[in-house]
Amino acid sequence: MIEQQLLGAVLGAIIGAVLALTGAGGGILAVPLLVFGLGLSMVEAAPVGLLAVGMAAMVGAVLGLREGLVRYRAALFIALIGIAAAPFGLMLARRLPNTPLALVFAGVLVYACLRIWRKAARELRGEVNDAHRFIEPCVLNPLQGRLRWTLPCARALAFTGLMSGLLSGLLGVGGGFVIIPALNRYTNLRMKSIVSTSLAVIALVSTGSVVSASLAGVMHWQVGAPFALGAVIGLLLARPLASRIAGPRLQQLFAVAGWAAALLLAGKALFG
Repeated sequence: MIEQQLLGAVLGAIIGAVLALTGAGGGILAVPLLVFGLGLSMVEAAPVGLLAVGMAAMVGAVLGLREGLVRYRAALFIALIGIAAAPFGLMLARRLPNTPLALVFAGVLVYACLRIWRKAARELRGEVNDAHRFIEPCVLNPLQGRLRWTLPCARALAFTGLMSGLLSGLLGVGGGFVIIPALNRYTNLRMKSIVSTSLAVIALVSTGSVVSASLAGVMHWQVGAPFALGAVIGLLLARPLASRIAGPRLQQLFAVAGWAAALLLAGKALFG
């Protein structure tokens, strides 16, 4: 058991470093790492991964809150919808066999990494982000510096929270790959504010999902606690390096690693 906990802490540190260097979406590699590194099933790995990603996201959100980057009203609104939706995802995960659940996760991982690759490729070509060629339903009031709450804005953010919560409960992912594109599409916030707000949502939704998993009796704290602690330590150690080595090439490397993990996960599910 001691060896498994030490290995869990090391794997958690890897996830924390990935989160610091690649952004909120990096936590999607937590579940494959737990499946292959510690031999957990999808249902066992999902809440453990969420605990680690949630704790690491909480550290990032607190730092962003201190810098005034977190739109806390929007984050709380999205998170409340996500927390309400997460138990339904968890219930579905418990009813699905491991093979289709792993295949669904592999598909989501491929999609998330494809978005990351395309975004990095646009940056390398020097193309301007075209997310705001549409009319954003959520815009900042220039006088107050706060989002203007309208019905289209509330509807867009509620849908974001719903998807984040369902994926959180079903697959054990924080949902950064859903929240960041949504906030980039629906708001005119700066990217630093989008990432910090996303981290706040991930921290809150992950906490709700971990509580639901604990009440359902599928949370393995002996593995989860050292894995989460390692993730926080890895994030704090790698954060100072992010400004020097993070960039589109690293994002593409992460995408390739994600595709490899998806392929291995699908192969393990189909062929054992």
